[in-house]
Amino acid sequence: MNNTQLSQKIKAWGTELGFQQTGITTTELKEDEAYLLNWLSQGRHGEMHYMEIHGTRRSRPVELIPGTLSVISVRMDYLPPSSTHPMQVLNKPELAYISRYALGRDYHKLMRQRLQKLANKIENEFGQFGYRCFVDSAPVLEKALARNAGLGWIGKHSNLINPKAGSWFFLGEIYTDLPLDIDDVFNGEHCGSCEACIDICPTRAITGPMQLDARRCISYLTIELHGSIPIEYRKLIGNRVYGCDDCQLICPWNKFAQNTEENDFRVRHGLDVPTLLELFNWTETEFLNKTEGSAIRRIGYESWVRNMAVGLGNAPGSQEIRLALSKRLDDPSEIIREHVKWALEQHH
Repeated sequence: MNNTQLSQKIKAWGTELGFQQTGITTTELKEDEAYLLNWLSQGRHGEMHYMEIHGTRRSRPVELIPGTLSVISVRMDYLPPSSTHPMQVLNKPELAYISRYALGRDYHKLMRQRLQKLANKIENEFGQFGYRCFVDSAPVLEKALARNAGLGWIGKHSNLINPKAGSWFFLGEIYTDLPLDIDDVFNGEHCGSCEACIDICPTRAITGPMQLDARRCISYLTIELHGSIPIEYRKLIGNRVYGCDDCQLICPWNKFAQNTEENDFRVRHGLDVPTLLELFNWTETEFLNKTEGSAIRRIGYESWVRNMAVGLGNAPGSQEIRLALSKRLDDPSEIIREHVKWALEQHH
């Protein structure tokens, strides 16, 4: 089998395995490396120290996996069907908004298993070859690679956009030593003069086209940051307790987004429309049980309660809320105590 035939088969297998698109690119990322190093030098990664400790391995696939010649890039839709529309949750401050990607099973494991199946199919057809599968699991410039593999362009909010599918999808990669046929880089970007994502961002984290200051981003503040959420951002967070989708919700290209057909990405435990009080009152055991197999569990119970306290501080005041918060004023966690105290102060 020649490289062209194998490359075509890889794409067909990708579709069979539930990926909405599969593309192939080289390891060349010079321009993106310059952008990354500049972003890091400005400290815009905040406390995400893993972004810098890998040096240039993130932008040089061959340094990460020696012998890599081609990168297979895939995307998979995640918007769950039959879920409450995000705006219905965001517009009711007593509810808790959880980023749509985290409503079902953790995508890391599911996608990695599918990528492994794709690698197995290649091995069965081609024979043994060198490869590694990645889904947010290593220093990989996944959006740049996906763009280079023809899957879309990087929008002004810095997410990948596909003209036929919007941006509600996950990305994954296989680094391989096979000299596969390379797809054309996605031509140009099609945001035009639209700056809706920049204007809608609650904390002004998108400081310009493709200029994201993670330190201000609600997804960073509620997921990546493990200490105290800066006071100046707490009111702006509103009821977004795990991530934020505002820049995707406003993007006109998402009128083309498709719901996922993956059962594992369907809503679990009613997390598409929970109340803040309900989630705040979860014990640690309940948190662990109800986030089993979910990406949410990664933030840990302390950050979970911290986030709910901020949400309750922004919710309409009620005796029930004040009582629930008061019960946690003596919490063993200093972080929780601080955020609970702040929340109570909002209701005086």
